[in-house]
Amino acid sequence: MANDSVFVYSPDLLGYKFNDTHPFNQLRVQLAYELLRESGCLDDSKIVLPRQATDEEIMLIHDKGYVEAVKKAGEGKLSKEIGLNYGLGTEDTPIFQNMHEASSWIVGATLTAVDWVMEGKAKHALSLSGGLHHGFRGKASGFCIYNDSSIAIEYMKKKYKARVLYVDTDAHHGDGVQWAFYDDPDVCTLSIHETGRYLFPGTGSIHEKGAGKGYGYSFNVPVDAFTEDDSFLECYEKSLWEVADFFKPDVIITQNGADAHYYDPLTHLSVTMKTYAEIPRIAKEVADKYCGGRWIATGGGGYDIWRVVPRAWSYLWCVMNDHLPAGPIAEGWLTRWDEEAKHPLPRTWEDEASIYKPIPRKDEITSKNRATLEKSLYSIRKSS
Repeated sequence: MANDSVFVYSPDLLGYKFNDTHPFNQLRVQLAYELLRESGCLDDSKIVLPRQATDEEIMLIHDKGYVEAVKKAGEGKLSKEIGLNYGLGTEDTPIFQNMHEASSWIVGATLTAVDWVMEGKAKHALSLSGGLHHGFRGKASGFCIYNDSSIAIEYMKKKYKARVLYVDTDAHHGDGVQWAFYDDPDVCTLSIHETGRYLFPGTGSIHEKGAGKGYGYSFNVPVDAFTEDDSFLECYEKSLWEVADFFKPDVIITQNGADAHYYDPLTHLSVTMKTYAEIPRIAKEVADKYCGGRWIATGGGGYDIWRVVPRAWSYLWCVMNDHLPAGPIAEGWLTRWDEEAKHPLPRTWEDEASIYKPIPRKDEITSKNRATLEKSLYSIRKSS
């Protein structure tokens, strides 16, 4: 095998930009890339250039009419009324120039990662620009235009005849991917997320189990607001091992939103960098046991682009390569971004213990999350 891991990146992936005030900011991909470079964790031999996805590939999931609407929107030729029918031109998903082209680069990057892994050229592949898990067949949603994860899964099914386990640790439920494969027994989805009681998209309950032949292949673990590291990781680790043992996948694709962190401005969870070091470690172990190591990882949410996302996403790459950085952050990275950053940049890879005050309901939250986990996995445990 030529590479254990490859990193899919080029500046073409940074063009997905709604406007200067929108919380979704692809600068975070560049920040993570540069942090890895400055830290000596990523060199040219590991970098793979992405390609643009074709319309045919995008339409593995998305309707032709929707793709045409995205193209027209990016050219300034789509009326407001028609745009809104497709979820385009909303506050969450504003129209921007060349949005089809920018989106197709992101899809193509994730498909590039897929091909490297499924053709045996690498065990693991990382595509940080991807993970846009809210996009639907005919509608944009939640900052997501084309759903690269869903497209990648359908692509793997058709081209490689693979059984795919999709694992989503974004604070927001991975609704677009779940619904795309809700009746498909060859795709299993597992999402650990903040309960939809307080947070977009409001879905992801333990009762969403799949439909038809796909019944029993959709798993959700909605954790309570203010969940901390230990409880989040307990839910993630136990559910992932049990679901993987139940499903026996050929490949794992993970969506690695970094918005469950305490600093994230859009969510209500309280995890720290401890969680983001453990998530990829466990995913890698599961992939090694069940999939011959085949693991594709994408980015996802993450709206504190200065203090959280670069470190969290760098951990993904470092764990893929059996190395976990610790101690001081690279001085060159700090010097490059200190003045531009909207928050004081972290000086160490780890979070300080005092980034938030003790959560008063910790025991209650932990107990509630355990009960949720038990209910989510009940169907597996009952049949074993």
